[in-house]
Amino acid sequence: MVIGIGIDIIEIDRIKQSVDRFGDKFLNKIFTEVELQYCLSKPNKYQHLAARFAAKEAVAKALSEGWDGGFNWKDIEIYNELSGKPSVKLYGKLDEYLGNDKGLKLTMSHSQNYVTSFAIVFVNEL
Repeated sequence: MVIGIGIDIIEIDRIKQSVDRFGDKFLNKIFTEVELQYCLSKPNKYQHLAARFAAKEAVAKALSEGWDGGFNWKDIEIYNELSGKPSVKLYGKLDEYLGNDKGLKLTMSHSQNYVTSFAIVFVNEL
């Protein structure tokens, strides 16, 4: 059973402008070390940063259906599995909320100027 969905779209240039304006302060507020290592190693780092930003927004929206507590950006970490599939690691209270009885799926897509992400939270079937 689906209990939450979330979607986000963002212009890649918005992330570039934030990085240009705020630098490490912005990067370190939003992204985990794992995310930064991955994104900053890529030729088009802004596209990858934007994708993770959109994914975090989508996950937050999907979790908001059953979540009433606060969290920070680094409580949601987006990484790629060996296959390249995007995946999510939650920390703190978000991880506790998801527990073993709920699942979370994520997809990301991009074009030259935009990235989008869709997340779904569901109850695991027994």
